[in-house]
Amino acid sequence: MFKKLSRNLAKVILPALGYLLMRFYWYTSKKNFHVKGQISQDQSIVVCWHGELLMAHQAYRYFHKKQPASCIVSKHFDGEIIANIMRYFSITPLRGSSSRGARQVLLEAFRALKKGDDLLVTPDGPRGPRHTVSDGAIALAHKAKAPVLTVHYIPKRYWQLKSWDRFVIPKPFTTIDFYMENVSLEGMDLNEARIFLRKKMLANTVH
Repeated sequence: MFKKLSRNLAKVILPALGYLLMRFYWYTSKKNFHVKGQISQDQSIVVCWHGELLMAHQAYRYFHKKQPASCIVSKHFDGEIIANIMRYFSITPLRGSSSRGARQVLLEAFRALKKGDDLLVTPDGPRGPRHTVSDGAIALAHKAKAPVLTVHYIPKRYWQLKSWDRFVIPKPFTTIDFYMENVSLEGMDLNEARIFLRKKMLANTVH
């Protein structure tokens, strides 16, 4: 009973605290944007590593303030917290992962793409291995026939957790360099697209 009550309380309190913390880092940092090509308002598949969730989605919303958007979030308890944080950014969570509810969440993702949503994906989430690109992310990009927008950041000063994703937390009042690029996977098979996208995503990220 106590465990259930504490979890329900955490689902309410932690997302609000997480959102406030994210906005604190955003507003107290100096931001440099390095955009390769042009960021349009057309539909995109937006990708970042799981360890970059703290700032990457905020950078996306900086350029796409009103674009309808959905994101794939795991069904685990920590995924529930992330899902509720995403709602603060007007991003609709689609619950599922490669290990739990994969088929259902892919169907929901295809529906979101069909109605015109941007789709935000962490190709190495929710459990890793770190900096790998899942088949699902490639399949969604091929299905949408839309460009893939890669979003990454490198803070000048930061903490890095010892979690599997080596989660990156910028230190307050630091400078953060954001790197964004539209890339196309058109005409590539699954393996070729995976290698190409991973190389692009690793170009400007904390290792």
